[in-house]
Amino acid sequence: MPTIRVELLEGRTLEQKRQYAKALTDATVNTLGGSPESVDVVFFDIKRTDWATGGVLWSERTS
Repeated sequence: MPTIRVELLEGRTLEQKRQYAKALTDATVNTLGGSPESVDVVFFDIKRTDWATGGVLWSERTS
């Protein structure tokens, strides 16, 4: 079964990650079959200084 890599700007709580991991796991099992134990979810927290969109660092965005 898959390993799901999730890249997020840092700041999510443990509870948010817990709920998201459960939702991703449930969706994967419902769509692809298999068991929840065979689905891995890996979170990568990215600092706002290390992520840019449209050429602008998230740490420098005003909105």
